[in-house]
Amino acid sequence: MAKKSSERSAAGVAINIGIGEKDRAAIAGGLSRLLADTYTLYLTTHNFHWNVTGPMFNTLHAMFMGQYTELWNAVDPIAERIRSLGHPAPGSYAAYGRLASIPDAPEVSPKALEMVRILVDGHEAVARTARSIFPLVEKAGDEPTADLLTQRLTVHEQTAWMLRSLLEE
Repeated sequence: MAKKSSERSAAGVAINIGIGEKDRAAIAGGLSRLLADTYTLYLTTHNFHWNVTGPMFNTLHAMFMGQYTELWNAVDPIAERIRSLGHPAPGSYAAYGRLASIPDAPEVSPKALEMVRILVDGHEAVARTARSIFPLVEKAGDEPTADLLTQRLTVHEQTAWMLRSLLEE
């Protein structure tokens, strides 16, 4: 049975969605880390799209475009889920720098295959971040967030596999 609550959002409006404030705050915190990781990986992937060179240019340039487009389209649903839970979504580079588990893009563009390695590491890190939120989500019975996390895990694990395939000899 859903708990009746007079808990309030940051704007002072009552929230009673069947998930208590403590759980909503913990889930929003996890999603904020996921948002930071996703945005940081988006920026790195877009950077590599612009700066890739070498014999694999056409292949990687097009692949990176598909990947950064998918990442760009992922940030909004993550941020909106945080808002649905009654918390502000982080939206500054400073906040992302504090929250992200992956490093910013290198200032000097690496060689093409090093770009691929960096992106493999990034997608695997984002998958770990998404997976780490599941215990909170399951405890709270937060099915919409579980669905979002499942979708993100599918994308990041598949993308990491495809990128790793480029590194095999």
